[in-house]
Amino acid sequence: MNASDWITRNVSRLKPGNAAEAAAVGPRPLSERLEATLRRSGEALAPRALRRALGELQAVVDPGVSEVEGGRRAHDFVQWYAGRELDERRDIWLLMSERFAPDAQKLSDAREHHEAAVGTPDEGQAEIQLRRALASPRARLLQRFAVEPDGMQFLVDLRAQLLPHLKGDRRLLPLDAELEHLFSTWFDVAFLDLRRISWDSPASLIEKLIQYEAVHDIKSWADVKNRLDSDRRCYGFFHPRLPNTPLIFVEVALVDRVSEGIAPLLDEAAALTQPEKATTAIFYSISNTQTGLRGVSFGDSLIKRVVETLQEELPRLKTFATLSPIPGFRAWLGKHAGDMMARLDEKRSTELGRVVGSLPPTAERFLAAAEAVSQIDARSPVRQLLLNSAAEYLGRATADGKPVDPVARFHLGNGARVERLNWAGDPSPKGMKQSYGLMVNYLYDLKRLDKHRALLAQGKVAVSGAIDDLFFPD
Repeated sequence: MNASDWITRNVSRLKPGNAAEAAAVGPRPLSERLEATLRRSGEALAPRALRRALGELQAVVDPGVSEVEGGRRAHDFVQWYAGRELDERRDIWLLMSERFAPDAQKLSDAREHHEAAVGTPDEGQAEIQLRRALASPRARLLQRFAVEPDGMQFLVDLRAQLLPHLKGDRRLLPLDAELEHLFSTWFDVAFLDLRRISWDSPASLIEKLIQYEAVHDIKSWADVKNRLDSDRRCYGFFHPRLPNTPLIFVEVALVDRVSEGIAPLLDEAAALTQPEKATTAIFYSISNTQTGLRGVSFGDSLIKRVVETLQEELPRLKTFATLSPIPGFRAWLGKHAGDMMARLDEKRSTELGRVVGSLPPTAERFLAAAEAVSQIDARSPVRQLLLNSAAEYLGRATADGKPVDPVARFHLGNGARVERLNWAGDPSPKGMKQSYGLMVNYLYDLKRLDKHRALLAQGKVAVSGAIDDLFFPD
């Protein structure tokens, strides 16, 4: 038995006071671990392995080797990394985050020089020096990993695994920020290809649609075939370094009116629409496939490019809208039902109380009655209050000037407007869990996108007259 194993096995024999003191101290800093001889209980990589990993990372970024050699070394490191457990990978992330930071002294000197040069002829040169000081060896390291063909996927996957650990370990934040900054450049829409995905696409690509579909689960090959039929379109953005995986894809139905529910669009037995006669394009599912690209926005560009492509192919298309879920509504209403009911006038409050069996009506009784969506008729005060509340949620509920609902935030940020609420638009268990089955149409009026974005910048949401009519009086 070596010394490290002995320590691990006998740590429980420590006196309670000593154990508590050790716990209070917390994990050792990375710098201390790199200088140590023995691994402590709870640490993943032993000091010797940690030093070896650091040396190999430093060899990758060695300025004395070529890009090709640096890429080869990065590739070898990736092979070793692939065999590590999660805790061991966390140690690698810490090495990348802490040991490849900008030189603090050079950065301080460059910042002071720049501040002193502002307003003088030397300001431009001082800015250049400051930029160079800000450039971290970490960025160079990550760029070397991207040299190999599989390196980009490695970095995207690394960040996807890193993200859940950021709140618990702020030491990892610099690595995450570096990755996001690099990805925002590497995955700029100028470098992405828009490709149509059809039933004739490779099976491996279609399998990825099934795997990554995030809005309406694809249940079978017949289901996916229906979504790729002649009256449907599917487009994705692709990156040259990830040629067989769409980064984001959108599913479109070609119809003759704005759709009210998802079931007809997913009905495999429904009659086909002749694409050349369609007047309306319904975006009914948009899915991101790479968690590691969180914060890199290209969804708005995807929709714009798809609209342009569809208009060129099918000139009769005049209306572009979504049929979207309202994923945060049910949870929001659970917290704000009382506030919504307090805005009812006396007549509506009494009518609601009679239906839910409580005078005055309570939030608990109202929410319980809302569960029976299939039994609620069009005139029910429960239905009306649900619709009023959904309109308030989509059109007025904001945080920091932005809609609280994530799907609303995406489409309204693109310049769409809240067009119409659809009762029982998605009666599936998922639809009920998210929004009591409600769905919403966002309309993309191509002539008013900039106007709607300007409104949102002022904290105001663009809505149709139908949605405005559902708001409670101010």
